Amino acid sequence: MKKGKVWLVGAGPGDAQLLTKKAEKIIETADVIIYDALVGQAVIAGLPEKSEKVYVGKRSSHHALPQDEINKCLVRYAGQGKKVVRLKGGDPFLFGRGGEEIEELIRSEIDYEVVPGITSALAVPAYNGIPVTHRDYCSSLHIITGHKRQGQKLKLDYTALCRMDGTLVFLMGVASTPEICDGLTDAGMDPEMPAALLSQGTTAGQRSLISTVSQLPQKMQEEPLPTPAILVIGKVCALADKFRWYEKLPLAGTRVVLTRPCQRMQRMSEQFCSLGAEVIKMPAIRICPISNAEMADKSLTQALKQIESYQWLVFTSPSGVDVFFEQCAESKFDIRRLSSVKIAVIGSGTGRRLELHGIYADLMPEEYSAAALGDALAQRADRHDRILIARAEAGSLDLLARLQKDVHHDVDDIAIYRTEVVERTGESTGRDADMLKGLAVDKRTVFVFTSASTVRGTVINLDRETCRQMRAVCIGEQTAQEAKRYEIPVQVAERADEEALVQKVLECYGNKELILEKGRGR
Repeated sequence: MKKGKVWLVGAGPGDAQLLTKKAEKIIETADVIIYDALVGQAVIAGLPEKSEKVYVGKRSSHHALPQDEINKCLVRYAGQGKKVVRLKGGDPFLFGRGGEEIEELIRSEIDYEVVPGITSALAVPAYNGIPVTHRDYCSSLHIITGHKRQGQKLKLDYTALCRMDGTLVFLMGVASTPEICDGLTDAGMDPEMPAALLSQGTTAGQRSLISTVSQLPQKMQEEPLPTPAILVIGKVCALADKFRWYEKLPLAGTRVVLTRPCQRMQRMSEQFCSLGAEVIKMPAIRICPISNAEMADKSLTQALKQIESYQWLVFTSPSGVDVFFEQCAESKFDIRRLSSVKIAVIGSGTGRRLELHGIYADLMPEEYSAAALGDALAQRADRHDRILIARAEAGSLDLLARLQKDVHHDVDDIAIYRTEVVERTGESTGRDADMLKGLAVDKRTVFVFTSASTVRGTVINLDRETCRQMRAVCIGEQTAQEAKRYEIPVQVAERADEEALVQKVLECYGNKELILEKGRGR
């Protein structure tokens, strides 16, 4: 069998937006992804569904898999001819033991590449307003491991570190912070030297303690911070309050879980990220086109052959637009044949999706619902017009009912796709289920539901008590009613579109003082 290949990929410090383009491309093509504990939740949630995921996380005094077993794991999967991504928090070569893994790959004659990642040593201080170098404060940076073997002291030359007169960044050193601070002051460092402990940087959990090298250990006891955290010591730490920027974003400290299908997440994800939210992509459903063989009396292919016989084409979702045009391409259907057909859409999101194909809707109801679309179309369509509806298998019956309420319009109602629940059970996805439960009870997290099916696909992995602890925003009343069936506390967007949904999250969970100030033009 042909041997596979291993890519050692840096996942960055936690924020999925800090993953490099090259890393994203390689991850997308991986057969197997072997990942660490320090890989951010947002990155893990965005890993491709088709890839096998293997967790080999290591925390202090607890290893899911020893390093030598990880090395063998890489060789074993690559020996099966697979594309293997070894995904590491930060950068693979900065205290990531990437060199040891490469030595094993060389011995086993396995091809490999290294994809550098953004290290937390630079990114986390930056997100906390601390420039690790500044010409008025220091001209050197020193990155040091704070990790030590259990029961042993750190082997550091504190005198040499003090003599450097630069910024010191200690990774994996929370437990060692008191020892480090004492060692530096004993070696002659000014006890008033600024110091900072930075926790869960670049994520919604970001917190910091800004103090001095002599007072930080006591402050840590008074205000314990969760790991992972890094220790920064140097004059530049005094700039943190002045240079802070992340906390000034309206949704900083808020984690938004998107549950719609992967193909439909990008635009909304970008909106939330621009407002400072940490976005976790956890699709609850997937879109599955229905083949012609599955369709009973009517199929989309048959309808396309006689498209000129229809006066109206109706789309009830952006996914319906996507599947329709995919089928058109597969059937080699000439889009110019749609020139005589008017098109109705349920709302602005569906309209925007249609515009990507260079086509603009002729009809969009003021209220974005199936019933409103049916009423609007019944008023506009002539009684002799023939109507083609291309939509989901489990779509709302209100549309068809309204079209045939007063005038019995000639309608071909064709289900062109169905939604399926994304399962989060089994060996490779069990950690996804654990992550979902953790997010559901985290008061920094808000779930965004864009359809009743996204609600059902999410709660199938949760118990009722967990549902009661969730925070959620729904795109419309129908979606909200489905969430309430499971006792999920919900807020509802003013309109059934993406902009109103984002605005509702901002109103309910954003930094209200900051939003008020911006509203006053400050």
